[in-house]
Amino acid sequence: MKIKHLEGLIAAPFTPMQSNGALNLSQIKNYYNFLKHNNVKGAFICGSTGEGVSLSIHEKKAVAEAWQHCCKNDDDFKVIMLLGGTSLTDCKELALYAKSIGMYAVAFTGPNYFKPPTVEALAECCIEIASVVPDMPFYYYHIPVLTGVGFAMFDLLNCLHGKLPNFAGVKYTHEDFMDFLSCLHFNNEQYDMLWGRDENMLAALAVGAKGAVGSTFNYAAPLYYNLINAYNNGDFATARKLQQQSIDMIRLLGKYGGIATGKAYMKLVGVDCGGFRLPVKNMSSEKYLEFVKDAEAVGFHTFKSVIPS
Repeated sequence: MKIKHLEGLIAAPFTPMQSNGALNLSQIKNYYNFLKHNNVKGAFICGSTGEGVSLSIHEKKAVAEAWQHCCKNDDDFKVIMLLGGTSLTDCKELALYAKSIGMYAVAFTGPNYFKPPTVEALAECCIEIASVVPDMPFYYYHIPVLTGVGFAMFDLLNCLHGKLPNFAGVKYTHEDFMDFLSCLHFNNEQYDMLWGRDENMLAALAVGAKGAVGSTFNYAAPLYYNLINAYNNGDFATARKLQQQSIDMIRLLGKYGGIATGKAYMKLVGVDCGGFRLPVKNMSSEKYLEFVKDAEAVGFHTFKSVIPS
């Protein structure tokens, strides 16, 4: 299989929810149009931001079908579905479903309960799942801060190389630039390495990243495209300033409770995705008013994504 290297910003979408916690699939068409309007190149669905670990298999299939229905005639917009990481049986079922509806690619993350004891065991898991969809690109999602599976991805590439023809690359959500650069260079830059830390975008560009997957691309895509353009034009002072704006924006995620704050940012740009499911805590209405003031103070209105007119 010829491995395509994705470029530009790929959003990790939130899963829209109704007030009772049920899926709000009717919002996904507007969500897709919103991302397209802001030049986002694809969607990595059912991941951390998309609450994949809080969705049933049935719900993941429904979310996948809704996204695929929107972009089935849009070859320029790539949708990658995270299958999960705890039950390999569930992952294989979801991979086959993603293939059946025509989705571009699937991804898998390290099992986080019964963790693989060695990188070779992790590679075996990847091979078992990816082999059921041999003509579909398969990515590994490296996010050790959440999974606790912290093997070097250079070692995983060595284990999989030549054994898994549809292995496309890694969504790399970690800060090990030595490992990331080694993966970029692996076998004459064979594999697609998608950067996953929005707050470190500038550093990733410096070592050669071309594509990135992130949650803040949902609501601040113009900021990152301006950063990329500044870097590509050699205006490093502006690029550093824009990265700091990104960091200031991201600091508010921590201040207001973490990942659920992303949906508050989405509400600010006019795309209401509801709240997060338990055990994630959503901010109160009083805290939201404080958040709006803080977002204004970091200049969010000057670089936010905009809804189509």
